[in-house]
Amino acid sequence: MNEPPEIREQDERLAKECKKIVRDGPKLTGPRLEARLDRAWRRPPGIIGWLATVDHKEIGRRYIITALLFLAAGGFLALLMRLQLARPDSNLISPQRYNELFTMHGSTMMFLFAVPVMEGVAVFIIPLMLGTRSTAFPRLNAFSYFMYLFGGLMLWIAFVLNIGPDIGWFAYTPLSGPQFSPGKRADVWAQMITFTEVAALAAAVVLVCTILKTRAPGMTLARMPLFAWAMLVVAVMIIFSMPAVALCSGMLISDRLVGTNFYNAYEHGDALLWQHLFWFFGHPEVYIIFLPATGFVSVMVETFCRRPVFAYPVVVLALISTGILAFGLWVHHMFATGLPRVGYSFYTSASMTVAIPTGLQIFCWLATMWDGRPRFQVPMLYVVGFIVTFVIGGLTGVIIASVPLDLQLHDTYFIVAHFHYVLIGGAVFPLLGILTYWYPKITGRMMSETLGKIGFWMLFLGFQLAFFPMHFSGLLGMPRRVYTYPAGLGLELPNLLSSIGAFVVAAAVVIFVVNGIVSLYRGIPAPANPWGAASLEWATMSPPPAYNFAHIPVVESRTPLWDNVADLPVVTGLRVDEKETLLTTVVAAAPDVREPVPAASLWPFVTACAVGIFFVTSIFSPWAIVFGTIPSAIAAAAWFWPKELKRHPEPVIT
Repeated sequence: MNEPPEIREQDERLAKECKKIVRDGPKLTGPRLEARLDRAWRRPPGIIGWLATVDHKEIGRRYIITALLFLAAGGFLALLMRLQLARPDSNLISPQRYNELFTMHGSTMMFLFAVPVMEGVAVFIIPLMLGTRSTAFPRLNAFSYFMYLFGGLMLWIAFVLNIGPDIGWFAYTPLSGPQFSPGKRADVWAQMITFTEVAALAAAVVLVCTILKTRAPGMTLARMPLFAWAMLVVAVMIIFSMPAVALCSGMLISDRLVGTNFYNAYEHGDALLWQHLFWFFGHPEVYIIFLPATGFVSVMVETFCRRPVFAYPVVVLALISTGILAFGLWVHHMFATGLPRVGYSFYTSASMTVAIPTGLQIFCWLATMWDGRPRFQVPMLYVVGFIVTFVIGGLTGVIIASVPLDLQLHDTYFIVAHFHYVLIGGAVFPLLGILTYWYPKITGRMMSETLGKIGFWMLFLGFQLAFFPMHFSGLLGMPRRVYTYPAGLGLELPNLLSSIGAFVVAAAVVIFVVNGIVSLYRGIPAPANPWGAASLEWATMSPPPAYNFAHIPVVESRTPLWDNVADLPVVTGLRVDEKETLLTTVVAAAPDVREPVPAASLWPFVTACAVGIFFVTSIFSPWAIVFGTIPSAIAAAAWFWPKELKRHPEPVIT
């Protein structure tokens, strides 16, 4: 690729700095080098090693598998709800149980599937895509997974024990307050939020530092893969939005356990304060789920069109603009609450404006397809399905940004149709496509193309059948969160079609899972770069070794594997006797310092257990807040206790 003179000069300076980190001494190459690196980086054996590992690939796989299990559990609850609503005047499920089902379904999908699975994919692939050996703060990364797991288990164990929440996934006050929700159901929901917010914040810090400081030399911000840009924006959004939901859930549990009155209007509290705080987090969360999917689409469009994504700077600016605008939309969830009408116009305009950067990304992807020759293999089919479905969801989003229409459609099934089009069409379609795309990188084997195409078409058609009729049932006035409806209102056919479509979607997901399991044992072994991709994750073995790269690559363009097929430049001089990686500068990605990588440790797991016990017991007694901090502090102190590194002369990488 032709580059301007200033970029070439920067490359020359970079090459000189790379030479500075080479140390004199005997050289190791080939199998001897890989054996020494494997001995230094592999995790300890047995169950202790499994709990203590800080390998980002293992943690990423655990995130993905756990999130998919929660997807299956939440999807099963959705099927039960659709069975109840398939016919009018149905008594299959009681009103109380239905409340629990839709609360568990929404909470599972939003907090235990959608955000964690995106972070899990990023935790696995980002270090490989950036050409580094580890994430920043690998022990914090392990801690984040255990907190996420414990929060999900707490919620579902409570549901099995019949003390699961029944207040909706948004837990509006005053209905979730002590006056109207006695017992522990709402407390369980609030503490699940605490678990997931701690996990998400920890993973976001890991991703921000990994992307900014561990990129391969030469991978300037202008050469960084678009998926890395998407995850950088998402991680920053998590850091700024999660404190809002932490605050509102903390004040809710304080009202319920110790008698404060943050949301009690009779004691000068404000029930709408909950909605402001919750949706200040809740609407950015939609884009926290959606923006990683746009990164997936950019990766797949580039690979299957054999073209760099058209207008790279426009796509990057669109990602950043979406992240900023997402924080100015939360009141469009509150148009029916009686707020001052003069402010509605600002949120209406912001709700329509946020569609512009997303539209720019879609046009850039279409231009890339037009300029290239798309290969419509399974991942690319999911891209096309995403564009079609998300555009429909985006158009309905612009419709309900209008205040008069929103007042008419608020809390009807039209809203249910809209956000499922946005979240499933905008996130699940790209997710299944990228899991197919990166499956050979994760497992070393290819998924079946035939089963993949069957599953895609079943999912695409079943999804339209399940959710498009909900627009009509919403226009006919069917409210959300009702467990049944009377006959004769014209709602029978739309609900029956939606229920049939839901089961078709479930069958498609089963085919995807079967394809993954069968391919794991009988799939064709994956070649080094099966899709002919351009990014660095395909520059190492599949599945990757514990150390990712025997040699840290040096990047000279945005598409390194297309421009340096035969001879990819590498960095030399990193230790092979201890875990060590290279940190680079934030903007230019020039070599900065060699950084020791923490060894495997049980302390993140122990700390997560201590904090988890602290959170769970605080549901039942305020004194747990006092005494629960002691074991948590001891575990954290042991985790961070300084340890002396024992360094000896060692052959270096060449």
